[in-house]
Amino acid sequence: MEMILALAIGVLTGSGVWLLMRPRSFQVIIGLCLLAYGVNLFIFSMGRLYVGAAPIMPKGGFVDPAAYADPLPQALVLTAIVISFATTALFLVVMIASRGTTGTDHVDGKEREQ
Repeated sequence: MEMILALAIGVLTGSGVWLLMRPRSFQVIIGLCLLAYGVNLFIFSMGRLYVGAAPIMPKGGFVDPAAYADPLPQALVLTAIVISFATTALFLVVMIASRGTTGTDHVDGKEREQ
């Protein structure tokens, strides 16, 4: 399970960084989304991987904290999802406005001469 998660984080992060280097603004936006997904998975994996474990400890007495999932990374990932959605919406609006102004979707605003 850990190997699959590490591979998924690596593929998402690597693909996101590669797309960030592309000349088209839509590819840059998709790269930012993939990078955000990779970082979210990384943060989520920091809370220990438990299947079927309760995220909150019950009241009273001594409990073993190793048997429960950490709720802090879950809350951080939920917040990061909302922020990345808003950022993606903002970037899409800026991309549409830039495309209408310059007539191209290149990051620098100029088509490559062939």
